[in-house]
Amino acid sequence: MEATTGCKVDRIIAEYGLFDADPQFDSLDDGLLARWRGNAGRTPQGYRPLTDWFNKRLLRTVYTEHGRETLSGRLEAAYETLQSDDPLDTAELIESLAVDGIDGEQLQSDFVSWGTMRTHLTECLDGEKEPQQSSGNWERESVDRARQIVHETVEEAVSSLTGKDVIADGTTAAIDVQIQLRCGSCPTQVPFGVAIERGYICATHGDGGGNRK
Repeated sequence: MEATTGCKVDRIIAEYGLFDADPQFDSLDDGLLARWRGNAGRTPQGYRPLTDWFNKRLLRTVYTEHGRETLSGRLEAAYETLQSDDPLDTAELIESLAVDGIDGEQLQSDFVSWGTMRTHLTECLDGEKEPQQSSGNWERESVDRARQIVHETVEEAVSSLTGKDVIADGTTAAIDVQIQLRCGSCPTQVPFGVAIERGYICATHGDGGGNRK
């Protein structure tokens, strides 16, 4: 494998042959730009989630080349361990990787940071990202974004726990994230969307009962 000029992302793509690692696009770089910008109906991704996505693609490629299982849950668990601050868990995984001819420490070193990903997108690829247009309902959009972040975080956690055999059927689990608003004067609780639609949280202590102060 020969290193090329450019940033670390360029080098890793070349060294590990990741040019076609994103089958949904013509090249990995095209996929990174599309995911970053939110093209083709996608939700725009930030540098950190894109960095994790890239590193996991690298890990999947290495696993495939060395005949290791590439189920999503196990990859998630392995990536989490390699990024962990727990030296015992990390050392155990590195020993396991060595059995299959994988240099775990080198793999850790080859993972890129979000700062490197930002440089790659904005400088190496000359990428530009259009500012997101606001519909005027910034409050709803903010809550929707928060809900999406929570959903993705829980999804990754469940996938990791499945890989660790903590949750047997985690891969088929449906994740439901609800934002609830509770009345400050009683136990009444309603979904965020319902409160917006009717204009109050509690019929007794809100405008629904004509008692707002």
